[in-house]
Amino acid sequence: MKRYAYIFLFFSLALTAPLVYSQSTQDQTFEILKNLDIYTDVIKELNAEYVDDIQPGELTKEGIDAMLYSLDPYTNFIPETEIEDYKFITTGQYGGIGALIHQQNDYVIISEPYQGSPAEKAGLMAGDKIIEVNGQSAVGKSYDEVSAILKGQAGTEVEIKVKRDGMDQIIEKTITRENIKIDNIPYYGIVGGDIAYIKLSGFTQQAGKEVKQAFLKLKEKQPISGVIIDLRNNGGGLLNESVDLSNIFIEKGQEVVTTKGKVKERNFVHKTLYPPVDLKIPLVVLTDNQSASASEIFAGAMQDLDRGVIVGQRTFGKGLVQNVVPLSYNAQLKITVAKYYIPSGRCIQAIDYSHKDNNGYSAKIPDSLIREFTTKKGRKVYDGGGISPDVSVKPRKFSQIALTLYGNFLIFDYATKYRQLHSDIPEVSEFVITDSIYSDFLAFIADKNYTYTTRSEQALDRLKTEAERENYLEAIQEEYNQLKEHMIRDKEADINKYKDQIRELLRMEIISRYYYQKGKIESSLKNDPELARAIEILHQPETFKAILDGTWVDTKPADEQVETDTE
Repeated sequence: MKRYAYIFLFFSLALTAPLVYSQSTQDQTFEILKNLDIYTDVIKELNAEYVDDIQPGELTKEGIDAMLYSLDPYTNFIPETEIEDYKFITTGQYGGIGALIHQQNDYVIISEPYQGSPAEKAGLMAGDKIIEVNGQSAVGKSYDEVSAILKGQAGTEVEIKVKRDGMDQIIEKTITRENIKIDNIPYYGIVGGDIAYIKLSGFTQQAGKEVKQAFLKLKEKQPISGVIIDLRNNGGGLLNESVDLSNIFIEKGQEVVTTKGKVKERNFVHKTLYPPVDLKIPLVVLTDNQSASASEIFAGAMQDLDRGVIVGQRTFGKGLVQNVVPLSYNAQLKITVAKYYIPSGRCIQAIDYSHKDNNGYSAKIPDSLIREFTTKKGRKVYDGGGISPDVSVKPRKFSQIALTLYGNFLIFDYATKYRQLHSDIPEVSEFVITDSIYSDFLAFIADKNYTYTTRSEQALDRLKTEAERENYLEAIQEEYNQLKEHMIRDKEADINKYKDQIRELLRMEIISRYYYQKGKIESSLKNDPELARAIEILHQPETFKAILDGTWVDTKPADEQVETDTE
């Protein structure tokens, strides 16, 4: 009898299983409808009863943003008012006057007009203080407020008033907005004598095509022995552009990245579609901890396929794919729909957003869950946290005094003054900060405030606090005072101790006044340890081959700078 009871129970469960699934789906639908109804009631009651008038649109956006915050940072609600900003992220284009701006006390300042932009053609210069836009005072306004007014549909006009240091008269300009396209490639050229260098700052539309064109132009200019693709500070962009970029250096039909998500339709293998440009030229990819998303697809594919050497630091670790869904009233929702996997099969996502601690924080994937994979030639690579470089080079660190002078805009302000007094300067490769210029800079900042606290001072202050708490301060007071005095004297000497760093920042800022972003990047390459190491590797074919074969052992410290003329 018990046997028949078990058989009956088995068939009963088998028959009711689809009904359980159906009931679960119905329950989920009911939960959604119920909570939407509750939300509608809340908005209605607030509108009717709250002591002050409410802004339903703002409340709704805040509610949606708070809900999406519990998921991951890349799932975002995009209201109609922010569509233009989203288009800029994907296309690199926006309607405006074409100038970088920044906040400096009560003023929004022109940091740099883009070369050839309406702002430059109207005569605006770096350092100009924006006083008024379209009849509205800009003094005391935030960066975002002024930026929103300056942007607008191409073909429309904007009236702007600026104050330029050294001039009493207010400058008034009427500027016609244009479609501003931010270049994916702000600079490319020859470094190390015969190495093609391409700085790629984004993966907006046509990025792959633009790199191809730059690469071919450099090959036509002179014989080259290698190529460097610089992806440092490149936060990514369009996935298909990373595939097209890979296609320059690998065969048609090669798998570059696979997307896998909950919905099977999102699962897709992305392969190269076109004949390659160069399958044999040695390739180095420069990365840092801000190289993310599409940058990691390209760098990871070149590593997995043993096509290029990765130099620099571990990448950011964003292995999530987003899709944009249209909503009512021209709003959009950007949703994380899948993860991407590079040719070895590894996913490089560093943070597990599906699991959060009691404080709502997501943690990095633990070492115990990191898995080993192999490249095409059998080199060991790992998932769980970005792309680890084949050759590690520590990034340059500037001194606190140099960073303070730069961060307090004193170097920026001096460059503005220098530009007003000098109509031109030599070519980028020839311009130097002479002793006379440096002395003039020191005189310029003599009455300026640029105080800063070193880490040593912070540690000493913590020691004093603990000594006071434990009643030991009196016993060490003399030693404490001596240390404090030594640190003050050392800080006073920092302006000379780190003058080479300060000269370098001065040089870049002054050059940008005459040669814009392109000149600033070219200037920065002169003392670039990661670039120098990349050139060194490309000039040593045996080393390059050994790295890709997995037989190379790095005997050089990661922070050792290679003295190579990269210009």
